[in-house]
Order: sequence, then structure tokens, then C-alpha cells
Amino acid sequence: MNSDERDNPSPSTPDTNSDLAAETDAVILVGGKGTRLRPLTNSIPKPMLPVAGYPFLQHLLARIREAGMTHVVLGTSFKAEVFEEHFGDGSELGLEIEYVVEDSPLGTGGGIRNVLSHLRHDRAMIFNGDILGGTDLKAVLRTHVDNAADVSLHLLRVADPRAFGCVPTAEDGRVEAFLEKAEDPPTDQINAGCYVFQRDIIESIPENRVVSVERDVFPDLLVKGHRLYGHVDQAYWRDLGTPDDFVRGSSDLVRGIAPSPLLAGRNGEALVDESAAIAGGALLLGGTVIGRGAEIGAGARVDTSVVFDGVEIEAGATVERCVVAAGARIGARAHLRDAVVGEGAVVGARCELQGGARVWPGVALPDGGLRFSSDV
Repeated sequence: MNSDERDNPSPSTPDTNSDLAAETDAVILVGGKGTRLRPLTNSIPKPMLPVAGYPFLQHLLARIREAGMTHVVLGTSFKAEVFEEHFGDGSELGLEIEYVVEDSPLGTGGGIRNVLSHLRHDRAMIFNGDILGGTDLKAVLRTHVDNAADVSLHLLRVADPRAFGCVPTAEDGRVEAFLEKAEDPPTDQINAGCYVFQRDIIESIPENRVVSVERDVFPDLLVKGHRLYGHVDQAYWRDLGTPDDFVRGSSDLVRGIAPSPLLAGRNGEALVDESAAIAGGALLLGGTVIGRGAEIGAGARVDTSVVFDGVEIEAGATVERCVVAAGARIGARAHLRDAVVGEGAVVGARCELQGGARVWPGVALPDGGLRFSSDV
């Protein structure tokens, strides 16, 4: 269907939401290097980091499957092989997953164009692979079809939109402009990184070039008179690009603030793998996650943190709002707040780390070797 035909769609019996989803490809862009999360992403792509007991990407795949989409194309680049090794053809998740690798970064628009040959339908829902969201995907599709749109965008209302790309819309939902980080924005609606594209719009994106949907594709489509609509809500939304957001997103999943079909009926103050050993008097709270084979010592306190597989936190240690990577050890009575500890690192007894401190993989801090105050 071309743009003119969509301007005046012929009357027909509306599809059900399930039919809409079944006839929609899901495309997830997962090619970024996740530099703001280093050292966690030195060897693991950001979407594959464990969040609330699963690779982050698996939560998104579960939401896609729950919405009724079954064909998924992953646009990969950095550590591309990790995705296919873990998910395979997707059959264990009730999905059909295909993989497309970018030899060099192509931007959001170029990444979408790069998967064109793998699309099966005339409509595709596009996801940024580092966004934890809670919007109703079926409702976004319905907005797109009901408006006979060329492109639809999930728009989120936020208290302070100045740090984001603002997208004002008319009363009927039609997009009027794209404003990047406006100092005095005319709307509280921001681009939330989830889109629905008609196939012919994807075909119009230049091939094998670096293209941004935000700066290049969307403004050009507006100038040319295409139908762009917004689906506006205030659903849960968080970009997991920083350690703070990574920890908070995981905590929100565990506590049920952020939705995931993978955690239905398992929400609470902590998510602890059954193989982990938790000593008497240890306190786990704030949506903390404890991975496989981890050991938490007597009297330790782990609050709003993500503890990967095989971590040892010794007696009396305090770990608050931290990420502790696989195989790391936190010594007795150490105190960590807002820190990232790399794979296999050792934080010695009585050490104190805070304020964004990051310990690189394999580094060993001696007992009492680092403090930010004299009372530890």
C-alpha cells in the first residue's frame, strides 16, 4: 500500500490486535557497545547482561511474544555471535529469530534499513535494544493501523523533557515536529525509542549509509508529507545505559514496577537463585538479584543491587545500589555504594567504594586498601 492509498483507506472490517501482531515483524537494534556500562560490557553486549535473573534482551523478547509477534530480526554488531549462541533460532521462546550483522555502525536508520531483506510483512515494529519499557505494544500497533500511518512513534510524557527529543503532536495525534533537546520545549512528549514502520518507508532509507531516524529520516518524512502519528502514554520507561539505570531497572523488574512476563508471580524484595547460599542474618532488599552459586555471608546487607553468578560477599559487608560481576569477591565489612565491580575482581575487607567507583575485571584491592572516610 502506498502513502496516497493510506491517506484514504478503504472501509474494511478491523483486524483484531492478535492479527495485527501476527502480521508484524519485530526488529530489535542491539548493535551498540554499551560504553557507559564498562567494565560490565567489556566482554558481554549490553542487551545480554543479566537483569532480574535473565539477559535483559530476553525480557523484551517475552513482551514481544506476549503481544503476539513471532518473527524477530536482531540487528547486531558488537559481539554479534553472543546473541545467536544464547537464543538460537528462538524456538524455545516461541519465536522465530533471525540475525543481521552490521560490519560497521550504521546508526538507527541505517540499522533498520540493513534488516530489510529479512522482513516478511508490510509492517515492522522497531525497538531500541537498551530500553526497558512497559507500554502496551498491541495498543501501539492499533494506533498505527487506525490512523493509516506511514510511521508511528511511541511517545512518553515526562516531567522534564529538555534532555530528550521532543515530539509535539496535533489533536488527532499527527506528529508536527522533532525538536532535539529544546531549552523551552512546547510539549512534555518525548521519543521513547519504539516505532512502527511501513515496509515502503524502510525501503526509502538509503542503503549502506550511516542514517539517524531522529535527525534524518523522521524530519525528511514530515517535509515530504508522510503520515507520522504518535501513540502517547505514561507507561514505565527506562534507558538502561548507565550503572544507576541498570540497577534501578533490574530492581523495578524484581519488585513488579516494570512488567515482564518472565517474572509473573515472582515479584518481591529480592530474586535469589535457588543455588545461591545465604547465611543467617544476611539482609536482601530493594529488588536485589542474587545469581547462581553466589554466597552471601552472615550479617551482610545487599540493597537494590545486581549480584552476578558466583559472587562471594563476605560477612558484614554492605552493598548498596551496586553491580557485582561474575566471580567477584567482596571482603568482610567492606562498604560499597553506587559502585561497579568487574568480573573476577576482589574488593578487600574493610574497603570503601562509593560515588560511581568502578573496579576493572581481575583487579584486587587489598584489605583496607581503599577508603573514602576514616570511620570504616
